[in-house]
Amino acid sequence: MTGVLKGLLLLSLCLVVWTVPIDRNQDPPQEEKAEENVDTGLYYDRYLREVIEVLETDPHFREKLQNANTDDIKNGRLSKELDLVGHHVRTRLDELKRQEVSRLRMLLRAKLDSTNAQSVQMDHASLLKQFEHLDPHNQNTFEAKDLELLIATATKDLENYDAERHEEFKRYEMLKEHERREYLKSLDQEKREKEEKRIEELKEKHRQHPKVNAPGSVDQLREVWKETDGLDPQEFNPKTFFKLHDTNGDGVLDEQELEALFTKELEKVYDPKNEEDDMMEMEEERLRMREHVMQSVDLNHDRLVSLEEFLKSTEKKEFNNPKEWETLDDTKPVYTEEELLRFETELRDKEVELGRRAEKLRQEQELLKERSKALEAQKREYQQAVMEMSQKQKEQQAVNRQPPSGPNGELQFQQEIQKLAKEDSQVVKVPVDQNGEVQNNLPAEPPQNLPQHTS
Repeated sequence: MTGVLKGLLLLSLCLVVWTVPIDRNQDPPQEEKAEENVDTGLYYDRYLREVIEVLETDPHFREKLQNANTDDIKNGRLSKELDLVGHHVRTRLDELKRQEVSRLRMLLRAKLDSTNAQSVQMDHASLLKQFEHLDPHNQNTFEAKDLELLIATATKDLENYDAERHEEFKRYEMLKEHERREYLKSLDQEKREKEEKRIEELKEKHRQHPKVNAPGSVDQLREVWKETDGLDPQEFNPKTFFKLHDTNGDGVLDEQELEALFTKELEKVYDPKNEEDDMMEMEEERLRMREHVMQSVDLNHDRLVSLEEFLKSTEKKEFNNPKEWETLDDTKPVYTEEELLRFETELRDKEVELGRRAEKLRQEQELLKERSKALEAQKREYQQAVMEMSQKQKEQQAVNRQPPSGPNGELQFQQEIQKLAKEDSQVVKVPVDQNGEVQNNLPAEPPQNLPQHTS
């Protein structure tokens, strides 16, 4: 994606928290790789990007998009051009929408399951109405209304993004102060006074920094021109400066490119190696600087700075004679004492709720342990009963002179056979004839009165 992003949905904005300084000694990254790291922070970010990529493949729509202004995009006139794109583009858009609807259905199902809601007869059409970036009544094809809703929703969400970042930072600061107070309460008087003194010394050390130039002023831009670009500050040229820092060459300075200009000023105040410097505060300072520049330079409020807008800003009195920039340390706290008290009350309520849930889980765990012990006891009783029954069975077999059974239930005859064989060897065997009569195998006595043979 190239400069088309500046027109459609303001996607060239940098909505990531951490940005890095520009290094002119390195080759500029390829456009496709650079944009992979830009995340809008929207829950439908992937769907949004894929729709843009598909639309850019159509020459007619791409041309209309490049020539459209911000009003054409926001009021929906550009959406009507969707009817003129190629068939293959519409087919791909239809597929993307069906995939997005399927993803949203899965999210809804997971949400309902997590709340134990009865969702057997779930009306997806009704539930999808809570998502504003597509038409829930038509879940199969991507129409002009889908593009119009996508543009309107993304524009609204992006406009609210800065406010959400400020609110997140406020809660961060209140939590930090709450933890500081709670820690001091835990100390005795001597240690508490010592810790309070140490904290004040760190705050004072943080305040000792070089002068911070007002963002967008001639002094601030000349410092970037000298330190970052390596050029003579006396030869500062706004037009050349603009082109040098339009890193993607799309003809505008988006929020990412603007915030990169403030790195040198922020380094005067914040150093990640110092205990007294908070990097979360540095990013809030960066956001404040960008908002300050946008308020005075972005004349059409499209969250982008064109060359014409930039050059006009250099003609203002504030450009050459700006007011001294006040850092977060110089301004009033981002929260009031009443807000802090409400925040602490909210924290206590959450702690009570978490404690209640923890106690419920502990009780459930104890109940499971008791049930486990009961099951283990039943198991031992069952094993003991089996052993007693086996012993009784063996005793009964011995009484009935039944051959004992083996481990697998087979009968064991070996010992009985050996016993019978031994008894048989001790019995005198009496031969009988074929008629069953006892045979006398003793030799007969010779006859007594046989005549004598004479010669």
